[in-house]
Amino acid sequence: MNIAVVMGGVSTERNISLSGGMAVVNALREKGHNVVAVDPAYGSNYINPEEVEFDVSHQLTLEDIKDLDATKYLEMMSLDLWKDIDVAFIVLHGKYGEDGLIQSLFELKGIPHTGSNVKTCAVTMDKNFTKIILSSYGILTPKWIGLHREDLGNENLPAELRKEFGNKIVIKPNDQGSSIGITIVKNGNLDDIHSALEFAAKYSETIIVEEFIEGKEITCGLIDGQALPLIEIVPKDDFYNYSTKYKKGNSDYFCPAELTEDVTEFIQSTSEVCNRILGVEGFARIDYRLSEENEPYFLEINVIPGFTSTSLVPKAAKEIGIEFPELCETIVNLAVKKGGE
Repeated sequence: MNIAVVMGGVSTERNISLSGGMAVVNALREKGHNVVAVDPAYGSNYINPEEVEFDVSHQLTLEDIKDLDATKYLEMMSLDLWKDIDVAFIVLHGKYGEDGLIQSLFELKGIPHTGSNVKTCAVTMDKNFTKIILSSYGILTPKWIGLHREDLGNENLPAELRKEFGNKIVIKPNDQGSSIGITIVKNGNLDDIHSALEFAAKYSETIIVEEFIEGKEITCGLIDGQALPLIEIVPKDDFYNYSTKYKKGNSDYFCPAELTEDVTEFIQSTSEVCNRILGVEGFARIDYRLSEENEPYFLEINVIPGFTSTSLVPKAAKEIGIEFPELCETIVNLAVKKGGE
């Protein structure tokens, strides 16, 4: 099969995408497929991303990506290479990768692509909207509020948020991944709350302010709507931030998570319900905080989660005997099947 692995892109998660993309390229070649790597950031001035140097442990800033232009995606779609491509494996993260825009280009061009459709990608990229939808179905999520940048002009806002959410508050951008732009304010300091709001607002027009749930960090991967073994994440920092995610040795992972059978089954079944409600296709990962009372609180869903051979979804798949090349090929086959319906 002729497969294009689309990676890189123009978001602050570019390095993560390149790392995952190259892992997928190598895995699919191992399975005997004809694979080409494509980075839409360069448009028609095509540069083979296999020749690009990057450091996944280095967190890109907005300044780092300021010269990258999303309109290059349209140029990329005009490349002759698409004439022979059977399916696009999308390993783009963040804006213009998980929000439905790149998916819309492939759907307009009639090229099957991995992952979910335009609508699902757009909805799940919006953390606030996703929480509203799932809460209406009775899915437990931490108490939260969605703010807009203009709300930050209210000088009383930090005090109001502390009164509403307590001294320990999670503040994050509405449409970012990899913990970019997130702050956990621990002491209720009003200046810290203000700074956290301003920091999140650099990355998104909408800011999520959320109750902090004491407990465990649990994640559930899904393939074709079926839950994989759960993973408990134990970061060696204050929380599961960029550094603890992408610098080797900064987090411990326990798969399967050491939970009781009933709690495990409840989180897995809840994940499958969320998957159906949101119309997710292919693969995904749902993150939870498991309270000290063993109540799982939905945090967010990632419809294009990190995808190196050591990322969380591949790690969970391996636990049930699915090696990374087989997992990549399974996701390709799901995309082809969907494209033929």
